Amino acid sequence: MTEPTRTDKRQHIVETAYGLFKRAGFHATGIDRIIAEAGVAKMTMYRHFPSKDDLMVEVLVYRAGRFERQLDRLAETAAMPEQKIGIIFDWYGRWFHSADFHGCLFAHALAEFGDPAHPVFQAAARQKNDLKRRMELILEEMMPADEADSISAALLMLIEGATLMARMGQPDTAIREARKAVMAILAARERLQ
Repeated sequence: MTEPTRTDKRQHIVETAYGLFKRAGFHATGIDRIIAEAGVAKMTMYRHFPSKDDLMVEVLVYRAGRFERQLDRLAETAAMPEQKIGIIFDWYGRWFHSADFHGCLFAHALAEFGDPAHPVFQAAARQKNDLKRRMELILEEMMPADEADSISAALLMLIEGATLMARMGQPDTAIREARKAVMAILAARERLQ
């Protein structure tokens, strides 16, 4: 058996912290618990992550990257902008029913770290802005940029609201109603043309 590499240990710490943060929260999860659950030495932890803030930001970057890669793969299966937007909402619908669903890690981070200058707040806000921008770019395939900007903001609000409703135990209603609203927004825009 080979010894895990430095990169493997770093990734193991990130994945362990991700599991703990999504279930218990950022502030409630202490560094000693992460060290114990990851089965690493304190020195190893601090060599990879000099502070808990560094680790929290890396966890958010890891989760955002995973999300982006999943959406990228799914987007390859759709040709029309409406289908691409639908795929994003479908992803959320599946996530609401997965064992990995504990609400939105990024929304939790924004709630726990209210200072916009804090690196954790910035990492979480970046993911939300990236999702909005993804939808905006899709919408620009079918409408002017200013409309795409406005509608993508509305779609992000629908996703965030649906995620909250799903966390409250209403995943089917949440995604069904969010999708209906999306289709109504896009259809209304088409009727005005």
